[in-house]
Amino acid sequence: MTSLAKFFDKNVYNKINREVNFNDPKYRGKIVGLYFSAHWCPPCRAFTPKLVEFYRTHAKEKNFEIIYISSDQDERQYEEYYKEMPWLRFDFRQQRKRDKLMKVFKVSGIPQLILFDGDTGNILCTNAMEQIQYRDKKGELFPWKQH
Repeated sequence: MTSLAKFFDKNVYNKINREVNFNDPKYRGKIVGLYFSAHWCPPCRAFTPKLVEFYRTHAKEKNFEIIYISSDQDERQYEEYYKEMPWLRFDFRQQRKRDKLMKVFKVSGIPQLILFDGDTGNILCTNAMEQIQYRDKKGELFPWKQH
């Protein structure tokens, strides 16, 4: 996962607040989703439970991980919203880096879920949210590829 590690520069944490090392062998071969979302965003609040269900059903079998990247206005809301999520999180205090990630990946609105090949860093799918909601709810075609 060294290709994606360069974007995060030791700013990703797991559920027990430990820093994630993407060079750890357990992250090799992973499909990684960047989930751009926020507590204040009604479409985000509607989609997050669907993503949680999809993740809990398929993450192990499909070998994928998600990193939550917040657009919340304050850390309290960020922490509260993150309690609903079973995956990794990008450090809320790194807002400049978050803004840079949004620019690099052309995120113009939230929610957005972008899938990457964790080993190469190549973008696989920029409309993963649409896939989960409408096109492939059961994940049979995961990992989705750009058309």
